[in-house]
Amino acid sequence: MYNSKRVIASLVVLSFTACDPSSMMSGDAGKLADGGNPQTSAVPLGGSGTFAILAKSGISTVPTSVVTGEVGLSPAAATFITGFSLVSDATNTFATSPQVTGNIYASDYTSPTPARLTTAVGDMELAFTTAAGRPASTTELGAGNIGGMTLTAGVYKWSSGLLIPTNVTLTGTANDVFIFQIAQDLTISSGARVTLTGAVQAKNVFWQVAGRVELNTTAHAEGIIMSKTAITLATGSSVKGRLLAQTAVNIDASTVLQP
Repeated sequence: MYNSKRVIASLVVLSFTACDPSSMMSGDAGKLADGGNPQTSAVPLGGSGTFAILAKSGISTVPTSVVTGEVGLSPAAATFITGFSLVSDATNTFATSPQVTGNIYASDYTSPTPARLTTAVGDMELAFTTAAGRPASTTELGAGNIGGMTLTAGVYKWSSGLLIPTNVTLTGTANDVFIFQIAQDLTISSGARVTLTGAVQAKNVFWQVAGRVELNTTAHAEGIIMSKTAITLATGSSVKGRLLAQTAVNIDASTVLQP
């Protein structure tokens, strides 16, 4: 009888240990974001991830802007890149500009530039679709107005536009990912800022916007901005991240710094 009780007790202990929630939650696979969904991974950008600005129909600047990173336009030609005072390289595979630290590429430049841009634009469109397909952990936060909020990692979704009228803070660790799915326009008011705290990295913040993106005067944003239509930066506005537009990008004495 004694031995049988020991066997039964041992089985109970083993069963409890196997089902111990703390052991099941160890490691990155068990980490939860807001809303109870498993923490999402970064959106793969493919070839589009080498550009600070990438667009399909046009890129314009009102000097003097400061862009750190490569600039690309396809399928539109170099004539639709305006305000940059382009200087073609001797190889005609790229151009340079006093406003850009990096090369500028257009679809009508010499091979292999056209093929590279075609791949990058395709990857940009795929990244947009991928970001849109991530399961949301939070929906309709603030009824489309998140001014003054501090947000933690997760996938946020709105069936309307999103307004940022005052400062917003994103807080977390270096591996935390933020995805904002916006069915209409994204508007950041004049002087408003998106700020990262903790160890959050701009490369892990994704704004997937079905409509237009507008940063008003002196506004600041952080992250990868992916717009189905146009991205416009008003005078003195800035972005630490990337501008990936499926129509045009227009900047006005603005700063764009790739992460």
